[in-house]
Amino acid sequence: MFIVNSYLLAVIFCFITMLCWGSWGNTQKLAGKTWRYELFYWDYVIGMVLFTLLLGFTMGSMGSEGRPFVEDLMQADGKGILSVLIGGIIFNASNILLSASVSLAGMSVAFPLGVGLALVLGVIINYIGAPKGDPMLLFIGVALVVVAIVCNGIASGRMSKGGEESASNRKGVILSIIAGVLMSFFYRFVAAAMDLDNFEQPTAGMLTPYSAIFVFSIGVLLSNFVFNTIVMRRPFVGAPVSYKEYFSGSLSTHLVGVLGGAIWCLGTAFSYIAAGKAGAAISYALGQGAPMIAAIWGVFIWKEFKGSDSKTNALLAIMFLFFIAGLAMIVVAGGN
Repeated sequence: MFIVNSYLLAVIFCFITMLCWGSWGNTQKLAGKTWRYELFYWDYVIGMVLFTLLLGFTMGSMGSEGRPFVEDLMQADGKGILSVLIGGIIFNASNILLSASVSLAGMSVAFPLGVGLALVLGVIINYIGAPKGDPMLLFIGVALVVVAIVCNGIASGRMSKGGEESASNRKGVILSIIAGVLMSFFYRFVAAAMDLDNFEQPTAGMLTPYSAIFVFSIGVLLSNFVFNTIVMRRPFVGAPVSYKEYFSGSLSTHLVGVLGGAIWCLGTAFSYIAAGKAGAAISYALGQGAPMIAAIWGVFIWKEFKGSDSKTNALLAIMFLFFIAGLAMIVVAGGN
C-alpha cells in the first residue's frame, strides 16, 4: 500500500484534506437549487462508499510496504472494526446536522462554527489519545482558531435580518454547534483501530488507513438508513420527503451528490494516511482548517455576506487571519 514517509508530504496530504473537507459543501449548494439536502445526502454517502473501494484497490493495494487492502480487511479483529463503525455512526449523525445547518445558515456560517468547534474539541481528544507534536504550539494554534470562530459568529449575527430568515439562521447555528460537538469524537474511534506508529508492518488485527476508511464508510451507510430516514420524515425545515422523490431525481443531480461524497472521502483518506507520520492530533487539526476554505467559498463565490457593512467585513478579515495563523502554528507544532 502507499505510505507517507516524510512529515512534509504528510502536511501536504493534510492540506489536501482541508481543501476537500472545506469544498464538498459546494456540491450540496449546487444540488440544493433543485434537490432537498436529505435526498442529496443519500448520493453523498453512496459516493463515499464507492470512492473507498476505488482507493482500496489502487493506493491501498500498490507497493510492497504494509498489508494490501483485501488482506488487511480479512485479518482485522472485531474490536477494531467495531471501533471504526462507531466512528462512522458518530460522524454520520454530526454530518447530517451540518448539512441541515448549511441549508439553513449557509456555508460561511455552518462550517466555521460547526467544524471549527469540532477542531477545538477534537484536537484535545486526539492529543490525549495519541500525543504527538509540541502541545504548547498546538494549543496556541487551536486558541487562534477559537478567536476566528468567535469572529465568524459575530459577523453572522450582524447579518441577521429578523423575521423568518433570522429564525432559520438561529436554527442553523444551533445545529452547527451540535454537529461540531459530535464531530469532535469520531476521529478518535478510527485512530484507535489503526497502528499509527507502524503502517509498514502494522500490528496483527489492527487496520491500515485504506481498510479503516472503507469500514468507516460502511458505518456511515448503515446508520444512514436510520438517521436520514428520520430526517426525511421529520425535516428541520420544509415538508417531509420520500424515497419516491429520490428515485425520480435526474442522473446529473445524483452525480453531483456522488461527487460530494468522493471529495469528502478523498480528504478523509489522506488524513488517515498522513496520521502515521504527523500524528492523529496534527492530522485532524490541519484537516479541520476546512472552515476557512468553506468560508472563502461562502463569502466570495456564493456571496452569503453580500451587502454587509464595513464592521462585518472587518470581522471576516480578522477571521481569515486568525484561521491562517492558527493553522500555521499547528504545522510548526507537528515539526517539533
